[in-house]
Amino acid sequence: MFFKIFFSIVIIQRLVELMIAKKNEKWMKSKGGEEYGQKHYLFLVMIHTGFFLFLLLEVTFYEKSLSKSWLIWFSFFLITQIGRVWVISSLGRYWNTKIIVLPNANIVSKGPYKYLKHPNYLIVTIELIIIPIMFNAYITLICFFILNQIILSIRIPFEEQVLLNKTNYHLLNNHIHRFIPKIKK
Repeated sequence: MFFKIFFSIVIIQRLVELMIAKKNEKWMKSKGGEEYGQKHYLFLVMIHTGFFLFLLLEVTFYEKSLSKSWLIWFSFFLITQIGRVWVISSLGRYWNTKIIVLPNANIVSKGPYKYLKHPNYLIVTIELIIIPIMFNAYITLICFFILNQIILSIRIPFEEQVLLNKTNYHLLNNHIHRFIPKIKK
């Protein structure tokens, strides 16, 4: 019962976020915003959609139950939701699931962006760990953790390059850590 309620609430939350993203996309494009990374965005959507489908299948087909430490994991999940709201509210109209950049825009460096360059990706990654653990869905955990890391290894460098070329990203303090640190050669 808890899984059904939890799953439904998270799906509704994601749908509301997609509506916010669509509204923000329309506004940014009306101001001259350009979209980048459409090819890999499709894979990102497929991974996130697949995560929820596989989670649903694994929990129902294998009759998974709540983890004995589910309350701890649920507490961590609630913390990630606070972080998610912080990210969305910090970016305001600039928040989106797509890479859309207004030419010559200033990078947002408030909220969690004061400390991390990609806090949203970190939050999503933590969620992709916490949610399956909460329901003992370890197949989903392993598969989608790996898939998420693969797509982020493409998306984050691509997004950083776009921001570097199209915004004041180069002026951003270099002490802010990346979600995936750049390895020095």
